Amino acid sequence: MALLNKGEKLIKRVIPGVPLRDLIVYPHMVVPLLVGRPRSLNAVEECLAQDSLLILCFQKDPQVEEPELADLYSIGVLAKVLQSAREPNGSMRILVECLERVKVKEVVKNRRYFACVAERLKQEFPSNKETEALARVATDLLDKYLKLNPSMPKELYGTVLTIEDHSKLCDTIAGYLPLKLKDKGRVLETLPISERLEALIDILNAEIGVLEVQKDIQDKVIKRIEESQKQYLLTEQLKTIQKELGREEESPEIVQLKEKIKKAGMPKTAEEKALEELTRLSKMMPLSPEATVSRTYLEWLTGLPWNVSTEDNLDVKHAARILDEDHYGLEKVKERIVEYLAVRKRTESLRGPILCFVGPPGVGKTSLGRSIARALGRKLVRVSLGGVRDEAEIRGHRRTYIGALPGRIIQSIKKAGVNNPVFLLDEIDKLGKDFRGDPASALLEVLDPEQNNSFSDHYLEVEFDLSRVLFITTANTEFTIPPALLDRMEIISLPGYTMWEKMEIAKRFLVPRQLKEHGLNENNLKVSDEALVAIIRNYTREAGVRNLEREIASICRKVTRKLVESNKDFLVRIGTRVLDRYLGPEKFTTQTVEEKGKVGVACGMAWTWYGGDILFTEIVTMAGTGELILTGQMGEVMRESAQAARSYVRANAVRLGIDPQFYKEFDIHVHVPEGAIPKDGPSAGVTIVTALVSALTRHPVDARVAMTGEITLQGKVLKIGGLKAKILAAHRAGIKKVLVPAENEKELEEIPKKIREELNIRLVRTVDDVLGESLMKIE
Repeated sequence: MALLNKGEKLIKRVIPGVPLRDLIVYPHMVVPLLVGRPRSLNAVEECLAQDSLLILCFQKDPQVEEPELADLYSIGVLAKVLQSAREPNGSMRILVECLERVKVKEVVKNRRYFACVAERLKQEFPSNKETEALARVATDLLDKYLKLNPSMPKELYGTVLTIEDHSKLCDTIAGYLPLKLKDKGRVLETLPISERLEALIDILNAEIGVLEVQKDIQDKVIKRIEESQKQYLLTEQLKTIQKELGREEESPEIVQLKEKIKKAGMPKTAEEKALEELTRLSKMMPLSPEATVSRTYLEWLTGLPWNVSTEDNLDVKHAARILDEDHYGLEKVKERIVEYLAVRKRTESLRGPILCFVGPPGVGKTSLGRSIARALGRKLVRVSLGGVRDEAEIRGHRRTYIGALPGRIIQSIKKAGVNNPVFLLDEIDKLGKDFRGDPASALLEVLDPEQNNSFSDHYLEVEFDLSRVLFITTANTEFTIPPALLDRMEIISLPGYTMWEKMEIAKRFLVPRQLKEHGLNENNLKVSDEALVAIIRNYTREAGVRNLEREIASICRKVTRKLVESNKDFLVRIGTRVLDRYLGPEKFTTQTVEEKGKVGVACGMAWTWYGGDILFTEIVTMAGTGELILTGQMGEVMRESAQAARSYVRANAVRLGIDPQFYKEFDIHVHVPEGAIPKDGPSAGVTIVTALVSALTRHPVDARVAMTGEITLQGKVLKIGGLKAKILAAHRAGIKKVLVPAENEKELEEIPKKIREELNIRLVRTVDDVLGESLMKIE
């Protein structure tokens, strides 16, 4: 192998090279290398073929596949290949002897192997007192480093002591210690020996500092473990000695927990369970995971209000006054609460009722629960059940699970601090179920007065009495509540407010509240009654008052801005003429009836989530083959009502004065306008049959009549639901006469007296009654 002569420059020679990733070596080292990149393999083969030297270059970024000059450290190492061997996967293992540092001047491109041009460095390492002192400091620091890092071989220190060449000493220490790549690169690129030793000393000091902190942490951990073991051994020995002497003493924690158990007022079975768990805890290691679980369980048991309750305010007049202060209307609900108080005053053994408020959003179901708690003088806890799918949310997790806790029922009771709060279970109709269980089934025990006096939570594993709790649930509809759960609750319907009720609520509650929240008073803003009516009719469409309050808040915000911008206080009056300036154009138009009756058009009444509405049914007959065409997004039940109406008319055609062959000669098209809105239900039966008879007889339907009711093939009119909301909608639309099934007669008492006086409400039993009241004679 031809070596370069001393002093010969490599500037004119292209020498094969191997760029190394995550590795820096120094002169005087013999190291094995694994070469895998194709150009690097070609470079080694070229070196072996030419019997020449190899330049080892060092990458700054190990991710670069084809490094250029900027990607390499400026200093490389000239090396001689001592041995080479091919691996089965195509890579090559080589053993190289590192000779000296060289400066990499250029990376040669467009060759099949990696090559570079390098220049030999003038390296003179004078030995003086300064370098000698620095070398000794570096050696001492190495000794300290090796003592702190037990993974490093102690023989390295003995090897370094035998090295007299300061350059070789510095490179040996840097080469064999597990330093960061950038620190090794710093030593590699520092050429003056005194500066290189100083750089090495800085690096060693930093590494020693990290090792000292690491050792300190390890010592603390070991000490903590030893103290824990020592404490455990001494505790066990002390217990044994005290047991032998016949005078066992308990730890302060155990004594404290025992006092809490005695003061908690638990039932006998719960107290026995708690004391049994306390005995288990006393035999555990204080810091063991089992002890933490046991301690948490005892804290839950002792923290529950087993015999702590608030005294009910049984003043019936006071309760009625509180309910009237917070809510306008809702007489049925208020009456039920006052009845409960009256019975509670006569007997002490009455269990709390299970009430379920059912109604559209915004009618005050949740706020009514708060008012009931205030009227009774009880604490209120609220749990939202919307989206709950796990049975453990109600009953809790068993203690075998990590992080187990009681269910929401027990958690809320503990939060309330009493065993007789008003417990509001919101959105009970939105419970879900999946593979984790059915929370609705878990609620069966909670909401059953015969069972909830011994409610068992999976976490507690002891019975807790819920019979004194006043449970109130809320729902938007009762149809999605499981029948078994529905049977355990007393349903109280909140169908929504009339326009007059909404106006009173706005005047008494909403406007004053929004004035206060926006920093206004009665001298800054006044909303006329006419404006409130216009907002209710033209800017909201709901059964409750939630959107009404938002519109009032929007007016308050704009008035507040005016006052702030003018920096003056003045009165703003809101009337119907200026509403569009504050709320924009009208969002809804109230559907009104035609002044003159039309053939084949009948007005029905419908129930929606936002209250009642009127719904027109249009029927036209066309020459055809008797096809029945149904449009307007009619649901399955409504489509069946249309088919029943046609069958009834066909069966009674002669009596009704209709050609018996109409079903063969005419196509019948039934359309319910506002086709984008889905519609369903049987109550449109009378409307469809009236419009159909009108279309076939050419007798117009009285435009001032609205109707609702399910029909049978025998011509009977059956009972329907949502009557109050439907009649309110008819009155709002200007209807003068309303046809209602006779079976709904008792529900007419719920209609406000003012509306009953202004409407002509007629009870109908058969389709003939409906036709007699609605069809107009041809003049």
